[in-house]
Parts: sequence; C-alpha cells; structure tokens
Amino acid sequence: MARTGRPKKEIKKDLFESMCAYQCTLEEVCAFLGVTDDTLNKWCKKEYGTTFSEVFKQKREVGKMSLRRKQWKLADTNASMAIFLGKNYLGQRDSVEIEDRESLGKLDEILNGMKAAADAVKPKQTENDTNEVKDEP
Repeated sequence: MARTGRPKKEIKKDLFESMCAYQCTLEEVCAFLGVTDDTLNKWCKKEYGTTFSEVFKQKREVGKMSLRRKQWKLADTNASMAIFLGKNYLGQRDSVEIEDRESLGKLDEILNGMKAAADAVKPKQTENDTNEVKDEP
C-alpha cells in the first residue's frame, strides 16, 4: 500500500549547521527551511541524537571561532579593532592624565567653596532636635 500524506521535508545538514554557526534563532532556521519547530526538533534527534537547543549550542561555537579569527585578522589593518581586542582580551584601558596643576588648584578652590556654601545652608541642630519624640496615646 502506498504511503499517503504530506511529503517529508528534506533538511540539508550543512545548511543547518551554517545557520547555527551564524547564530540564527530557532524561528529563523524554521522559516528559512520551511519547517515547524517540532519537525526541526525531530530531525535533530534523528540526525544528532539530541534536541535543537543542544545541537545549536555546539554548532554556534564554530561561528564564534570564525568571528574571532576575522576580528584578529582585521586588527592587522584596523586600529579600532586592535584597540577593541586589546581592551577586551588584554585588560588595556584608556587613561587620562591631567598635568595642568594650576587648573587643578582652581578646581580644588571651587569644590571647597561649594562645600562651604553647602555647609552654611544646612540647618543647625538644636538641643530640642536631639530629644526623641515619644508617641502620646
């Protein structure tokens, strides 16, 4: 007796793995391949012995390695990328040194003046303020 029903969707393994490497979402993979998430999960279990989620975790690492390789290569000709990699992988950072001592002195004077003004505006605490207020019945 002939099999009836919808024909099986063919999923190309290399295309699927490439999409995982590019970190496409489950929805994006399903839309591109024209299958449902249930169909994709069943296919993953048949092909890999595990769910889409587990296969995705493994295959996206290939994409990360590829991206990292491209970034390192780009750093040879792009100063911004070299700086980015230095900050993220080598702990390098930008530092700003102020050498204008006269400006620093003026800044200290301004800050001290502001502090004095703030202290002058604060209400003085009186003897009555220190006594605790008791609730009366």
